[in-house]
Amino acid sequence: MMKADMYSSWAIVDLSAIENNIRYVLKRTKVKVMAIVKANAYGHGAVPVAQAALNAGASWCGVARVSEALELRQAGLTCPILLLGFTPTDRYEEMIANNVSLTVWKPEQVQLLSAAAEQVGSPAKIHLKVDTGMSRLGIQSKDALAFAKTIADYPHINFEGVFTHFARADESNPTPTNSQENLFLDLLASFDRLNIRPPLVHAFNSAASLTRMSEHFNMVRFGIAMYGLHPSSDCQLPAAFRPALTWKTVLSHVKTLPPGRGVSYGHIYITKKDERIGTVPVGYADGFRRLQGNEVLVRGKRVPVIGRVCMDQIMVQLDNVPEAKAGDEVVLIGKQGEDEITAEQVAATWGTINYEVTCAIGVRVPRLYI
Repeated sequence: MMKADMYSSWAIVDLSAIENNIRYVLKRTKVKVMAIVKANAYGHGAVPVAQAALNAGASWCGVARVSEALELRQAGLTCPILLLGFTPTDRYEEMIANNVSLTVWKPEQVQLLSAAAEQVGSPAKIHLKVDTGMSRLGIQSKDALAFAKTIADYPHINFEGVFTHFARADESNPTPTNSQENLFLDLLASFDRLNIRPPLVHAFNSAASLTRMSEHFNMVRFGIAMYGLHPSSDCQLPAAFRPALTWKTVLSHVKTLPPGRGVSYGHIYITKKDERIGTVPVGYADGFRRLQGNEVLVRGKRVPVIGRVCMDQIMVQLDNVPEAKAGDEVVLIGKQGEDEITAEQVAATWGTINYEVTCAIGVRVPRLYI
């Protein structure tokens, strides 16, 4: 059965691409890999992607919300999971009971986690987040040593890891990342002098994993590159990487309109002659942004989206594809024929980044796995 007979639009996720990309970074870095599957695996589907990454050799999964950690556990995944962001205090016991490691950056968190762990009867596993320049979460690097020295005073706490996050690793200028890395290395040296370095130390994200080497860290956090998406225009993936996601839909209707006809809300597009117009069942409710300048692929050719993007539908101008007919496949992201529309190209049209493009693909779009 054709996909168009079942769905209005659909995303195909190639799990072998996920596995390929994980194997590449394992071979390059020769350390543990944490597969970052937050935000529904950047829109690709958390559980299937996590399973594929683990099958390929990843050791950990990283998430950003309690619900994301629970989704993995409820699916039967037993791998170590790190909740990278904020955990509401009322969920501490639940996370400890589900063997989820938590990020901390202030003493009050450790105190509350110690009490929660006593209630649960299992230790709370923690990773200390150090702010070396991202200026987001994390204890300031100058205060981290004093804090870390107190962690051993709390019962039921397993000081499992310490990490930082680079703000500019995907840029061509290495100086800002060098500065952050050096701050972190100085802190680790202080930990070593006091014999309080935890078992896991991680700093490299996708961009750093592909452009830097370090003998000081024993795990990398692999996010955007795992999906075959470029970290930035300055940090392009090696040719061996493969994008995992293709987003498709279908021509639901094709018609010829006379000159002077308005198309879609507000009639910002007016036909100039007899024009073949196609209707496509995808819209901003599905994550296809309400901006001008979009293109899609029909029969291997780029065609412009015309008029305003609606909640559930778009219109395309088909004059350069005279053979197009209702039922034809339409590609929003991916290859068709000899052409390809990448997530990076869509991001450029939308004035954003590829991360947001795939994360925004909505729940109405089923993910199909190959």
